[in-house]
Formats: sequence, C-alpha cells, structure tokens
Amino acid sequence: MMWPTLLLGLLVASAAGWIATSYLQAQRIRRLERSHEEIQVEETLVFDFLHGLGEAFRESIRPQELHRLIVEGATRILDAQGGALYVSDRTGAKLTPAFISKGCPPLERFLRLHTVAPDEGLIGRVWQTGQSVYLSEFSDAPELAKLRSSAFGTRSVMAAALRYGNQDLGALALANGPMGVPFSQGDFVVFKSLAEQSAFALYNAIIYSMANEKKRLDHDLEIARDIQRILLPSEAPAIDGFQISGINVPARQVSGDYFDYIRVDDERLGVAIADVSGKGVPASLIMAICRSVLRAEAARNPSPADVLRRVNRQLYPDIKEDMFISMAYLILDHHRDSITLARAGHDAPLLYKQQSQTVTPVKSPGMVVGIDSGNVFDRLTVDFAISLERDDCLVLYTDGVTETLNAEGDEFGLDRVIQTVRARANDGAQAIVKKIIQDVRDFTGSLPQNDDITLIAIRKT
Repeated sequence: MMWPTLLLGLLVASAAGWIATSYLQAQRIRRLERSHEEIQVEETLVFDFLHGLGEAFRESIRPQELHRLIVEGATRILDAQGGALYVSDRTGAKLTPAFISKGCPPLERFLRLHTVAPDEGLIGRVWQTGQSVYLSEFSDAPELAKLRSSAFGTRSVMAAALRYGNQDLGALALANGPMGVPFSQGDFVVFKSLAEQSAFALYNAIIYSMANEKKRLDHDLEIARDIQRILLPSEAPAIDGFQISGINVPARQVSGDYFDYIRVDDERLGVAIADVSGKGVPASLIMAICRSVLRAEAARNPSPADVLRRVNRQLYPDIKEDMFISMAYLILDHHRDSITLARAGHDAPLLYKQQSQTVTPVKSPGMVVGIDSGNVFDRLTVDFAISLERDDCLVLYTDGVTETLNAEGDEFGLDRVIQTVRARANDGAQAIVKKIIQDVRDFTGSLPQNDDITLIAIRKT
C-alpha cells in the first residue's frame, strides 16, 4: 500500500510543479508581450515625432509651429504632464520661452514672461553647461524644491541643452507634477535622444529660413539688375564722324560701374564712365544717384569739367566717408570734330594714334568725386582737349579690366590692354571692346570675375 501512495504523491507533486512552472512561464510571456507592446507603442510615438519634424520642412513652417511640435511630441512620448522649450535670443546671450504646454508644472518663476540668463535657475545652468539632467530630488535645484510644496508643484524634471555643432539653440524641459508618475532612467535615455533630434530640427529650421531669405534676396537682386540694365545704354548712339561701342559686365547681380551717352545739344554728345568704390547693392545705389545728377547737370553744358564740379558739389554731402566715385566725362563735338575731356580721378583713357601706331594714357588732372566739398576738386578738375585724326581711337575703362586676377594671382595689367588696343584699333570700336573682354576671360580662365568691368571705345571715322 505504501508504494501506490508514494507514487500518487509524486504524480501530484509533479503535476503541481508543472502547473506552477506553466503559470510562471505564462506570466513571463504576458509580461514580455506587454513589454513588447509598450516598446512598439514607444517606437511608434518616436517615429511619429520624427516624422512630424520631417514633414514640417516640406513646406515653409513658422517657428512657433515647430516649437509646438517639439514640446507636444516629447510630452506625448514620455507621458509628461507638460513641457517647455526655450530658444536663444538673437544675441545668443539669453534664453526666451518659445512654447510652454498647458498644465506644465512650474520650472521657473514667471515662466511665460521671463528670459533666462546663463547659470540662472535650472534651465540656465543646463544651457550653460550643456549637460542633460534628470531630477526627482531637488537638492541641486532649490528653486524647484520651493515650488514642489505647491499643489501645482513639480515632482520630477528632465532638461537638456539643445545644441547642434557649435550652435547653442536653446533648452528643452519636461516635468511631472504631484499627480504624475516620476520619470524613469529609461525615460531619460529617450528624452536625451528626443532633445538631439529637436536640436537638429531647430538647426534645420534656421538653415531653411536662411535659404528662403536668400531666395527672396536673389529675386530682389534680379529685379534690381533688370532695372539697372534699363539705366545703362542698350546701344551706342550714331554720331557723325565717330564710331562708339560700350559694355558693362557686372561681377555680381548689380554693378557699381556706370557708363552713359548723354545728348548735350544738337552738336554735342556726352560720354561718361564711372566706378563707385565697393561692389554690389550699395555701389549700385550710388551709381544710380550719380547717373541722375550727371544727366541733369550735363544738359546744354559744353564744359565737362564744369559738369563734374557740379556733380561733386551735389553728391559730396550724401556720400559716406569710406566711399567715392572715380569718373571720366568727355564731350564729342561732331560739328567741330573735337573731344574735350575732364577726369575725376578715373583711370587715364588710352589714346591710339593711327599714324604712329602708339597707345598712350591721357593723364589729365583731377580727383575723385565725394571726398572734397569743392575747394580742391574745383581747382584740379579742368577741361582737356584731345586731338583725334581719322582712324585714331580713345578707350575708356574701369579698373575691373586691369586688376583682373588669374589663378596665379597675377593682374591682367595695363600693358595687355594697350597691346589689344594696338592690335585691333583698325577693326573698329566694337572689335576693340570684344577683344579686350575675350582676352580678360582667357586670362582668368575658370576663376569667377572679381570686379565689375566697363569699357568704351571711340574711333574717329
């Protein structure tokens, strides 16, 4: 009787052990399944967060909308009661509250209005040090310890500086109040990852905004370039006894160089060339002002020097101290077959004499426009007569021609211009201009143009 009883006991014990083991395994499987489900939910939330940040850049996004996406996304993923995003101000010296979710436990006093300086409170310290923090005990954050006692106080906090490369972009914080579950170390790991992605998104938003601003500026510059083209001559006028050709090649969208043909009266044509110091938009604006003043003063005035004196007196009060204009202005008189030149500090025109086949600079006196009120300028600026015989040429240019650099850092130089003028003078004014431009481009090769280029060639026929 003893053996059957013992055998039955062993069977019962074995069955009980098997049942217990099966139960524990079932419990473990259910825990693993719940853990797997939680991980899947967390992965889905993180994916949705990253996807939302990515979608935000498909179209232009307002900064406020991006700030909201970051805070609300992080709050939802980590089941936080609320969060706050601070961004660096324009000076980079302080943080300003960018978005604070509703119900966010207080992180600082006057949270919605208060800018934060480095090392000011928890957020300031996190921003200054760049170290992420997780706090459930506030011995290192006394300002939060004071707030914890409130019914709306803070129970646990995670905060991180938002940095990308060398850019300090701001700080992100999540908090749970007394009714919330404290954050875990696992939450902190996820939070730091979200902070990194948020910093990347903020940096991309800045780059995206800069790119859009550049597009707008490029569009405005295209309009300015079109307007400037209208201000410059589209073709040379016909004048008895002379052949004229001119060109302007800007280094950027707009040019600080200027050339013009001005009908003085029935017998005379004014020809002007000028170079405003500097490049780009500021120089182009001064050029436009110069053009208007010159055209107004040139009408029915047969003296180039007197015209330049008047131009200088009008422009001097409005030109900044670090800017000036070099100019050369001449008048062709087809009735008398004469040329009268006045030079305001501009590069000396080149005179080609067909009989001797020589090229020499015409160095008449003068100083640049805009640096003297008139006492010295008026005395130095004088009319200078130039004698042109048949097939002689006069070439005016800006320093963008002679100072063009090649890959070795050498300048194109005046000698190369003289050689081209001498070689092409017999082919006419247009041939001279085209050949000089071609020689300059061959000299620089693939290098970008570093200065505006303007040329005028006048040939006596």
